[in-house]
Amino acid sequence: MKTKIDDFLMEMINPKIEEIEKKFTSNEPLTQDDINTLLLKSQYNHINHLDEKLDETVNFVKNLEFKFEKLEIRFNHLEEKLTNDMKNLEQKLTGDMKNLEQKLTGDMINLEERLSKKMETTIQQALNKNMLMLITILGGFFTIIKIAEMFAK
Repeated sequence: MKTKIDDFLMEMINPKIEEIEKKFTSNEPLTQDDINTLLLKSQYNHINHLDEKLDETVNFVKNLEFKFEKLEIRFNHLEEKLTNDMKNLEQKLTGDMKNLEQKLTGDMINLEERLSKKMETTIQQALNKNMLMLITILGGFFTIIKIAEMFAK
């Protein structure tokens, strides 16, 4: 970044640089003062070049920081969305599990009731069959006893 001081220094050095250039083109020897002035000008140009590169680097870093901040915001938004999605999924699964549990419980109760009625019916039919057989056998036994009594008299 150039300042007024930089411009002032260049105004002071430039006339001397022009003299040195004339000396150099006419093959005149350069004094130590001339060489020092050329070195000063060279160093000044080099420092200005480094300043420009530093400014570019600073701007690049600022741009990177801005991009990282935007990326961080997007990442935080994504993290929040995923957290909410996971909570919603957990709630849905919990609800689905409760519904499934209720349905299975209802189906089990229904199955138990049907099995119980079927068992009662089967037991009742078996009892009725056994009672009928018992009555038939007793009837046959009494008939045989009566016939035997009739022959025994």
